[in-house]
Amino acid sequence: MAMKFAVIRFLHTSDWQLGMTRHFLSEGAQERYSQARFDAIRAMGRVAEDQNCQFMLVCGDAFESNQVDRKTVARALEALKDVPVPVYILPGNHDPLNAASVYRSSTFIDRKPAHVHVVENAIPLKVADDVELVGAPWLSKRPVANPVEEALGTLSPASGITRICMGHGAVDQLTPDRESAGIIAVSALERAISEGKVQFVALGDRHSLTKVGTSERIWYSGAPEATDFSETRSGFTLVVEVGDGRVATKEVQTGKWRFIERDRIDLNTSGDIEALRKALEEIENKERTVVRLTLVGSLSLSLQEVLQNHFLAASDVFGAFEVREDALLLVPDDADFANLGFSGFADGTVQRLRGKLAQGGDESIAARDALMLLLRLARGAA
Repeated sequence: MAMKFAVIRFLHTSDWQLGMTRHFLSEGAQERYSQARFDAIRAMGRVAEDQNCQFMLVCGDAFESNQVDRKTVARALEALKDVPVPVYILPGNHDPLNAASVYRSSTFIDRKPAHVHVVENAIPLKVADDVELVGAPWLSKRPVANPVEEALGTLSPASGITRICMGHGAVDQLTPDRESAGIIAVSALERAISEGKVQFVALGDRHSLTKVGTSERIWYSGAPEATDFSETRSGFTLVVEVGDGRVATKEVQTGKWRFIERDRIDLNTSGDIEALRKALEEIENKERTVVRLTLVGSLSLSLQEVLQNHFLAASDVFGAFEVREDALLLVPDDADFANLGFSGFADGTVQRLRGKLAQGGDESIAARDALMLLLRLARGAA
């Protein structure tokens, strides 16, 4: 007769990175960005309640570091008060359980709600009837081996118990540096599942929601709020139902911030500029959107001025707005200087600056800026 396992539903999340700062955010945008991360905790609490989850797993890096300030810790615990299910937090590589751990600070210990638990070792922990949790906390930032494999190596097959493994770190299938210490072998995870040691492996570290392997039983939840342009599916949390020989997952969007990167935008005409302006205008939720553009092509100085005015307007409303223009050529044409009445010394200066701009190099940047200023002054005087 086949072994029966308890069916459990829980919320899988990780990489909250509370206390994270982004150098490209202004003071006001940084505060919105930080608040969104605390808001995500409460949002996940609502998801857990709506989806009838029995507990929440936070698989590493709840905090950006062990040096986060007291206010960040206090705000995190205040948000966790609103989560209506037990919460199990696994220390990760950003917030390892060492002597200086945030989880051993007086602020955390004194303010921690009773339903919040820090997973301090790999001893199986009973979290419900016939349900065990096996965590693999990081005890230092640079372990010689990943704690997940060490934890799984000590287990015997579960007998009538649904057992969930909490881990943190990169897996060998998703990193080019497969020999580094701390890398998790997917084969080891799949072997533990096939041997019945665990029924699901909940991972953190990768900020994009990602299924690992082919069993549907190994997942990265991704970060509940976006943190960088490289992420493909951040801003989610994962509802997991596992037991009795089956597993089901459901992703729920929690993130409010977006990182949008557009590479090689070709600008050569006024029509190209207008199309870019419209594309930026159509982006929703601008105050929680970070945009990075890389421009190519060639523009006259007059069109460059139009472009810069659009970018100035965009920078006022987006969370952050970054433009890379190294490959965008500025080619002054006669129309740029028509009807400005330059003669004598002024005309000679324009010609010399145009020559410097055509030569390229470091001086061309100063020449471009000088020509733009000259154009603005001349038009203002007119």
